[in-house]
Amino acid sequence: MENEFPPEPNSAKKGRAMIALDDGDDDEVLSPTDLSELLAEGTKEAHDRAENCQFVKDFLRGRIKRELFKRGTAALYFVYSAMEEEIEKNKDHHHIAPIYFPAELHRCEALAQDLEYLYGEDWENRISLSAGTKPYVDRIHEVGEKDPMLLVAHSYTRYMGDLSGGQILKKVAQRALKLPSTGEGLNFYQFEGIHSHKGFKQLYRSRMNELELDAETKDRIVEESNRAFGFNMMVFTELEELGKTIKEEVQDAGFGHSHAEMMEGGDINKCPYYAAKMAVSGNPTHVCQLAMTLLRHPPCQVVLAAWMAVLAGFTAWYFM
Repeated sequence: MENEFPPEPNSAKKGRAMIALDDGDDDEVLSPTDLSELLAEGTKEAHDRAENCQFVKDFLRGRIKRELFKRGTAALYFVYSAMEEEIEKNKDHHHIAPIYFPAELHRCEALAQDLEYLYGEDWENRISLSAGTKPYVDRIHEVGEKDPMLLVAHSYTRYMGDLSGGQILKKVAQRALKLPSTGEGLNFYQFEGIHSHKGFKQLYRSRMNELELDAETKDRIVEESNRAFGFNMMVFTELEELGKTIKEEVQDAGFGHSHAEMMEGGDINKCPYYAAKMAVSGNPTHVCQLAMTLLRHPPCQVVLAAWMAVLAGFTAWYFM
């Protein structure tokens, strides 16, 4: 069934067609001065820094402690509670109304379900606002009260990220923590009200770009989005430090990550693709290294064992 969205503002009807929610729709017309383009370019460095936090890199490699995942989910709950409370208060504000999509985007209910699964029925008594998350929550409330227009930055930073990279994190967490395939503990990443992530993101960007904002205001939104990335990094850093104190065996997602995931922050010499390339060059050191690298992975061990069995059988037949 087709999703129903808030009516398009009148300004959006002038000179730009309504974006259809179809993965094959590539007709989005963008200008360098559009807010979505200014945000993408203006937050690129902050985005890269956030992605390269050790906590995020470990997460992407599937090396995540269950307790840290629980604490991270709790942090998200407090952030989204604040953001959605302020968005709800300001839903009629002329800069918020066009991007007000509670049924499609709001995450509080989904996070509450995840926390109940992770902590039990008394989850509300078992979580608390951490020192690393509090500045983020306080800033969102401050913006909602004093300058609601800047909620556009916080909404964009969180929701668009959840619809993009968040989907990768969902798969990694499910595999690494052995969470049920039915989705318990991962409702946060599941947007039931959105049929097409790509199409919805195009619609959201279109609504943002039609907001009546001057250049100075757009710059302030970009600056606030960078602050939001900084707050997220504070949460990641806190979780990373907490992880050093938790005596819990890391559940390894095992072999099967992409090349990019294996390379993310790791030792290049441990990458089988790199070792193979160097072995081809004839360097005996790298030939040995390739053999050792491949032997670290279970599939390669199975293949080697099979070859050994075949060789042993052939040898036994030869000497009969």
